[in-house]
Amino acid sequence: MNIHAIVLAAGKGTRMNSDLYKVMHPVCGKPMIEHVTQLLEELSLHRLVVVIGHGAEAVKEQLGERVGYAYQHEQLGTAHAVWMANDILAEHEGITIVINGDTPLVKPQTLRNLLNHHQSKQAAATVLTSIVDDPTGYGRIIRDENGDVRRIVEEKDATLGQKKVREISTGIFCFDNQKLFQTLPQVTNENAQGEYYLPDVLSLLQEQGSLISAYATDDPSEGTGVNDRVQLANLELLMRKRINDHHMRNGVTMKDPATTYIDADVVIGRDTVIYPGTMLCGHTEIGEGCQVGPHVQLIDTKVDDFTRVLPFTLASETKGGNQAWLVEGAGRREEIPVMADAGR
Repeated sequence: MNIHAIVLAAGKGTRMNSDLYKVMHPVCGKPMIEHVTQLLEELSLHRLVVVIGHGAEAVKEQLGERVGYAYQHEQLGTAHAVWMANDILAEHEGITIVINGDTPLVKPQTLRNLLNHHQSKQAAATVLTSIVDDPTGYGRIIRDENGDVRRIVEEKDATLGQKKVREISTGIFCFDNQKLFQTLPQVTNENAQGEYYLPDVLSLLQEQGSLISAYATDDPSEGTGVNDRVQLANLELLMRKRINDHHMRNGVTMKDPATTYIDADVVIGRDTVIYPGTMLCGHTEIGEGCQVGPHVQLIDTKVDDFTRVLPFTLASETKGGNQAWLVEGAGRREEIPVMADAGR
């Protein structure tokens, strides 16, 4: 069975109040669109299409030829965005994942579970859902008496009763690819926003007698998206905790995880101790048994095993094959070579 994916990344992100295209805003060291693309690449997809509009060149420069591109010149809704991939995908059999480009917290295993559930149910469409305490702003999952998904109601179109529903759509779907593209032209924009909603495909498929299913993730944060800088900061906080927890479970000691900032691609050996105020950025690699900090920033820096990185150290460049660190603090500024600490 061929697996395809469509990443919706055409929105400008007006509420970000930024010249930077929304999905290009970094989270823990790399743009949100890069997180999502790498997530999908782990699934060995047959085709991966990114729908772009505003800021298209920035996204293409980031992702290069790893993906195919479809253009949404007018932002008329999510169903319209998916339809932009019609010429690339419509004739192909298989399953298509649709995911937003601003949801970097989704885990590869969650998508695998979603795909497995979709296939086991032989559904025409499956939505990834979660149960949240505050569903404000999310589409509500409306089920029928059998527990099957009847439709997804967007916040602005929901009744007072529907707004009380705590099961929400993450905006991530699996579709039978050909049924998806056969049904998209039937979607209308008769709603409060005047947009073509992708979730309307589900009710149309159900009217045709197709099964619509749902798979609930245990971690509601996986569907977290970004509309403004506040949400961006909250999302980065969640991802930073996930990264720190991963390293600590792999044998790294953090004296204060709340003040330790580690980018997504950083590698740290076990029995290393990270002191408060440390920032490990880019593709930094820390060996085993090291002591780093406090108040250290390393960017794209490699640290050998059993090295002590002193306080107030900033990473510098490699010169002539010998790495040096730029030390600032206590009224001094100088470059010193990396020295392994003999005290283990």
